Amino acid sequence: MLTQHFQLLAKYNTLANRKLYEACTQLSDDERKQTRPAFFKSIHGTLNHIMVGDRTWLGRFEGKAMPSTNLEAILYDDFDELWQVRQAEDERIENFAAGLTEEFLSSSIQYTNNSGRVCNDPVDLLVAHFFNHQTHHRGQIHDMFSQTTIAPPSLDMHRIIRP
Repeated sequence: MLTQHFQLLAKYNTLANRKLYEACTQLSDDERKQTRPAFFKSIHGTLNHIMVGDRTWLGRFEGKAMPSTNLEAILYDDFDELWQVRQAEDERIENFAAGLTEEFLSSSIQYTNNSGRVCNDPVDLLVAHFFNHQTHHRGQIHDMFSQTTIAPPSLDMHRIIRP
């Protein structure tokens, strides 16, 4: 059942974020914010971008008009505050996944993308994208860790989910 799969991805998301943020605590604020060859310029910038994406998609899933604007916004300059908010957002994501229904997943959502184009896409595709987006950007952060003296954490799903 697709709902169970998305619930598994929500749990993985929470655990992977926890591992990633715990690794980030080993870096100084300057290291987290250091400009690197990455789309969102730094570990901190990419962590904020993931939050922007999560809020945008969850808002759309709740029926709100959420344009894809200001994708590079630094919502939280303070890492400790960002980590606190991340934990709350991950709980929100798990609650969202717990409430998914096949009826909702078989519907579609109209939204405006970051190019200003109005799209109408199936919800099951968008929820899959929602989780893939997080994984994609955690991978970028993982790569940025390799540019520091701190070893990147293992984020393999089967290792994190395993009891």
